[in-house]
Amino acid sequence: MTDPTAPDGDAVVEIDPQVFRQVLGHFPTGVTVVAARDGDRPVGLAIGSFFSVSLDPPLVGFCVSEGSSTWPIIESHGAFGVSVLADDQHEVSNTFASRVDDKFADISWEPAPITGSPLIHQAVAHLDCELFDQFPGGDHVVVLGRVRALEIHRADVGALVFARGGYGRHESLG
Repeated sequence: MTDPTAPDGDAVVEIDPQVFRQVLGHFPTGVTVVAARDGDRPVGLAIGSFFSVSLDPPLVGFCVSEGSSTWPIIESHGAFGVSVLADDQHEVSNTFASRVDDKFADISWEPAPITGSPLIHQAVAHLDCELFDQFPGGDHVVVLGRVRALEIHRADVGALVFARGGYGRHESLG
């Protein structure tokens, strides 16, 4: 049977979510933390779907689960900091991927230069962003941020990479 709402009457194909996750798990992704302030309290979450969008204007993007309890707080602030985690920061990633109430309890950070959003110390790089736009994307929200400031801090180390259910590191290709 075909789905009348599908383009050109294409048949709807059921995809097993576990197989989908397994197949895409073979594609490595960098690990970032997106963070903002809730009053004086820093809040953040781990993101494995961070990407470059545009040079003019400078935009970055990421995807966040619709069920996230942290994203609405960050969204209401209208700005966020992105910390590109270093290959020695897998414990930081684990903390921000967890449901711990105060994820910044043992994390050293500083405010971003323009928005004041939290930026994690010892990260490879930081981006200071304002919320630009967002779109529904299935069970996720696709978020775009306009970059207001950015800096590399640890050019001598690789970025933290996640693939096939575990952490790795990015080695220089050149």
